[in-house]
Amino acid sequence: MTLSPPDSIHSGTTKGRPSRPAKPQEAEPAPAPGVASISHLASKLAEYLTPAELKKVKEAYRFSDEMHLGQVRKSGEPYISHPIAVAEICADWKLDAQAIMAALLHDVIEDQDVKKEELLERFGPQVANLVDGLSKLEKIEFQSVVEAQAENFRKMLLAMASDVRVILIKLADRLHNMRTLGVMAPAKKRRIAGETMEVYVPIAHRLGLNDIYRELQDLSFSHLYPLRYRTLAKAIKAARGNRREVVKKILDAVKNQLAAVGIHAEVYGREKTLFGIYKKMRNKHLSFSQVLDVYGFRVVVDTVPNCYVALGTLHALYKPMPGKFKDYIAIRKINGYQSLHTTLIGPYGTPVEFQIRTQEMHRTAESGVAAHWLYKTGDQNMSDLQQRTHVWLQSLLDIQQQTGDSAEFLEHVKVDLFPDSVYVFTPKSKIIALPRGATPLDFAYSIHTGIGDHTVSVKINHEPAQLRTELHNGDIVEIETDPNSRPSPTWLSFVRTGKARSAIRHYLRTINLNESVELGQELLSQALGQLGIRGEIQQTTIEKLLSESSAKSMEELYADIGIGKRMPALVARHIFGLMDNPVDTVPTQPSSSPELDPVTIYGSEGVSVQLAPCCLPIPGDQIIGQLRRDQGLVVHTGDCSQAKRLRNKEPDRWIAVQWGTELNRRFDCRIRLLINNEKGILARVAAEIGESDANITYVGMDEDDEHMMTQLRFTIQVKDRVHLAHLIRNLRRVAGVNRVERERT
Repeated sequence: MTLSPPDSIHSGTTKGRPSRPAKPQEAEPAPAPGVASISHLASKLAEYLTPAELKKVKEAYRFSDEMHLGQVRKSGEPYISHPIAVAEICADWKLDAQAIMAALLHDVIEDQDVKKEELLERFGPQVANLVDGLSKLEKIEFQSVVEAQAENFRKMLLAMASDVRVILIKLADRLHNMRTLGVMAPAKKRRIAGETMEVYVPIAHRLGLNDIYRELQDLSFSHLYPLRYRTLAKAIKAARGNRREVVKKILDAVKNQLAAVGIHAEVYGREKTLFGIYKKMRNKHLSFSQVLDVYGFRVVVDTVPNCYVALGTLHALYKPMPGKFKDYIAIRKINGYQSLHTTLIGPYGTPVEFQIRTQEMHRTAESGVAAHWLYKTGDQNMSDLQQRTHVWLQSLLDIQQQTGDSAEFLEHVKVDLFPDSVYVFTPKSKIIALPRGATPLDFAYSIHTGIGDHTVSVKINHEPAQLRTELHNGDIVEIETDPNSRPSPTWLSFVRTGKARSAIRHYLRTINLNESVELGQELLSQALGQLGIRGEIQQTTIEKLLSESSAKSMEELYADIGIGKRMPALVARHIFGLMDNPVDTVPTQPSSSPELDPVTIYGSEGVSVQLAPCCLPIPGDQIIGQLRRDQGLVVHTGDCSQAKRLRNKEPDRWIAVQWGTELNRRFDCRIRLLINNEKGILARVAAEIGESDANITYVGMDEDDEHMMTQLRFTIQVKDRVHLAHLIRNLRRVAGVNRVERERT
């Protein structure tokens, strides 16, 4: 989906205007602007800020009010009402004076062309940096709207990594914009709501800001699917009366039972969010009448031991549903959330969900990372939450350092924002949280990039396993490394986390840069040749190409082609269109033969050129090449069944390739033998392979007791197709061997 600029909701004004104050936007007639007041915000701030800090906040308000003078929102309100509302949300979290000032000033750079230097001089470096981190990039020209918006998010997330207050203010900004989205055109509402659901909702969840997370979800739902939202809201309203008696009965029973065992607790019912109910209906294909657990209950006690006592008390009162208990106290969620969850069969057979937690857990559950400002108690729970948040924010910086462009950075971060998690253990019993679907390689990279890069094998629960194995809750993962091991491009097909993906791509992009550049240069030369373009490209054409392709140099462009990120045919056509006098260079009938200038393969190019594991081509085979994104050139045999399927899907990614004449290495190949199940046969076969000057790298076997036969599977290393044919002839002469054939998948 296309991301819209985060703050485009409220402003109908022209960006970067040369003079201030701004003129009112020329839109449909709006109500007469009211008067925005800071008095309510000031009373909130007076509860926890010093008079000196409050004075600075008022200075920031006056400056913002002056900058936005004459500017109105779509609703007709003075524009300054929006920064005030954002600051009030931040004040609810008890954010410090600098953050409140930044909230009041958050649009002055973007909308009013105020320079960062001016803010630095007036309000100090902290406020200036916060506002700068909140402002979008207006001065850089991007190739597409998607690229520009991806860069905006990259900047915001990196600013957040250095100061988490950036994202807290941004979330407050987005929350107020979503609350006032009703005046926008339907198409714009859907675009902004979709962006909120895709980016801001997961960030709020990742930071543990559950109140905002739930409200943003419901607000986005109401604008994305207004009819469904209204229908569901009406159904819930009608059901409240019918279920009120059940809720009261459960509340009374739970309070009495807990009091009887001496536990002082706050017990209250809560209605699940509309979006939560809708998601359950959609995922489980239920009607509203089939969703029985619309209400949930919270039990808040004083200590952790009493959480478990309360759990036992509830299980004695109502029967628990099997498989519906989760202990997030012993193993907290990745965002710091802690509670006991259990689902019980309540009165009239209705499933009822209970969450049991302490007061401290409840504060963290509702306010997440903002609890650092709300409750400065200094207890271990809060510091642990801050530490977890810091680790995640630091990972953003690691991903940025290893990422090629903004769109890729955003792709990696969105993967890590995926809310579902699995919890696995190191051999020393440390808990590691990973996204659902993560593999041992994700685990290795989450510990350290160096461990991931040098991973060779893994044990899961003390048993050897494949690197692509999906991890599950409770798995004990042990990584084995080798300093000579390096990342493989095939890893990109199964790693799950943004950190692992960016680290692997970084390796492929940098460590093997020369290989990628050489391959890219050859591929582009081939593509230009097919258009009839020969010889050197003019410098003016190169400069135009680089400026329009966002590449910094031809070397970077070649590398992108070499790793499959750019299509050589498309780049060649782009060059043709940029040439000053293409008629003098290009024949009237450019060659369209796919056999023109095939890329020569020697098998020793490194990771830029791979021999496909499905068919394992060897010299002498007819071959064809596929350009795969971030994996470079993958070479298949001409008759490979998998290649035929892939070629039908993406025909433009296939190019002509040929074997070189001087090949000084051996190539893997699979053979299959059907042998008699008799003594000494394996030794005779292995000896014949050795005498035929071939190496064995893998042996597998399947026995057929009924027919007294065994199937042997070897991966061997041979020089070429002639060498393989000689080996097969020799093996067929071994006593006890019934059939030998080359194995293909």
